[in-house]
Amino acid sequence: MVATLSSLLGGIGLFLLGMVLLTDGLKAFAGPSLRRALLRFTGTPLAAFFSGALLTCVVQSSSATTVAVIGFVSAGLLTFPQALGAVFGASLGNTGTGWIVSVLGLKVSLGTYALPAIFLGALFKLLGSRRWKEPGLAIAAVGMIFLGIDLLQQSLSDLAGILPFATLPGNSLFGHIVTVAIGLAFTMVMQSSSASIAITLTALHSGAVSFEQAAALVIGASIGTTFTALLASAGAGTPAKRTALAFVLFNLAAGSLALVLLPGFFDIILWAQIRLGLEPGAMSLAAFHTLFIALGAAVFMPLLRPFARLIEWLIPERGPTLTRHLDDLLLENPAVALEASRRALGQTFLATVEAISTEFHNGKNKEGAEATHDRIGTAIERIEQFLSRIPPEVPGASPGSSRVSQMHIIDHLIRLHSRISVPDGVREAMGEECLREATAAAASLTTSAAEGLRGSGAVDWAESVRETAARIAEMRRRNRVSILESASAEGKSPDETLQLLDAMRWLDRVGYHTWRICEHLSMPPNTSLQTDGREPHPDE
Repeated sequence: MVATLSSLLGGIGLFLLGMVLLTDGLKAFAGPSLRRALLRFTGTPLAAFFSGALLTCVVQSSSATTVAVIGFVSAGLLTFPQALGAVFGASLGNTGTGWIVSVLGLKVSLGTYALPAIFLGALFKLLGSRRWKEPGLAIAAVGMIFLGIDLLQQSLSDLAGILPFATLPGNSLFGHIVTVAIGLAFTMVMQSSSASIAITLTALHSGAVSFEQAAALVIGASIGTTFTALLASAGAGTPAKRTALAFVLFNLAAGSLALVLLPGFFDIILWAQIRLGLEPGAMSLAAFHTLFIALGAAVFMPLLRPFARLIEWLIPERGPTLTRHLDDLLLENPAVALEASRRALGQTFLATVEAISTEFHNGKNKEGAEATHDRIGTAIERIEQFLSRIPPEVPGASPGSSRVSQMHIIDHLIRLHSRISVPDGVREAMGEECLREATAAAASLTTSAAEGLRGSGAVDWAESVRETAARIAEMRRRNRVSILESASAEGKSPDETLQLLDAMRWLDRVGYHTWRICEHLSMPPNTSLQTDGREPHPDE
């Protein structure tokens, strides 16, 4: 009995460790490509559903897909309905583990080849080139998975003759509910639905449990896997909490449907065995798992947008609007985190130029300007802190162009932020005849920048901002002498003259910093920006 239990625990441990290493190896080898593919093929919720299912089948982890999706929606790269489609697809893709175990792990005895696979994978990981290290880890992981399944088969076959599995709840609604609860609890303890399903498949194959009991255990495992998502969302931002809640409700609903319609599913499986040649036992159980998750998806997908609105109502957006996408969960994926900080900078810059534009067009509003100044200042500080915590994509590598570009944006944004509130002297000087053209140009520039960032401006809005900023700079150089001469001729005091010069510099710097930020935000990420060829201002 002790030896059998030790073998059972060792088999579970090897399977769990193998699944973790397999996911890590595949993510490291092809993770960026898979994430780009997921992002590229999620234009609609239906496309997101199939992308999520395919990605989960490849990396053998619905958790990995869900975390990636949470990152994308947190960064603003995916809408919430798209994210829901991908998460539902991940649930369907997670059923692929059952097919792999039933077809390869149980139908074909691979235990003999498991140890050589572990040896070969370890060699690649330890001695191979950098290109072969991650594939080597995946090969060793596959060996560990099948070695674990082999141990599970042996131990469960022995336990079938020792423990009274036949006394477990039988073929009744109450019995099914109790068995579902057992599967749910088992999955919550192990934190892996794949391991629970593999053990259930192996137990069914070994004759330790009946098909009805195994089906109820699989339903419980499907519901229990949502506990991991709930734990991952604890302390995370609103997008993570919404995605986790949607994942829980979907799996709970699909599991409940499967439990209520269990006799109907058994009839479908029996029909497939007779008409389609589906093998009884483990393969039929894998088919049952896929069928009830697919039924849940068929029910939820047409109702995706109303369901998304319900989740958003249950978990409303909280926290500062400008930095709501800066979730600490994104720090695990530097590329996504950088995109999130870039978008937050864009929103903060938009709020800044809108505030300055309002000052130009609507006149003085001291209380409103101070509130906006404080809100934007807090956002800049939060973005700066978040950017400093994003780890490099490659350890030890120099900062990438996207990170450097964002540092430039922060530098210019801090300086532009200080000009949200127009000083009284500058406002008074801007009414003078000699500054009216420059004032009108600066007002036009901030309006063009705001429209371009909102997506309502012209296609070449960034170029328009650049040209206007260059024109204001030329006015500053040209008008300096004329302001001094006219002030002297008109008998203006030195204070009045210096005030005019300060106002001209103020307008020029607003134009310059706005232009430079627009240049960085309008170019594609990870693109090097050419130098502007202009002399920096004294305060830069």
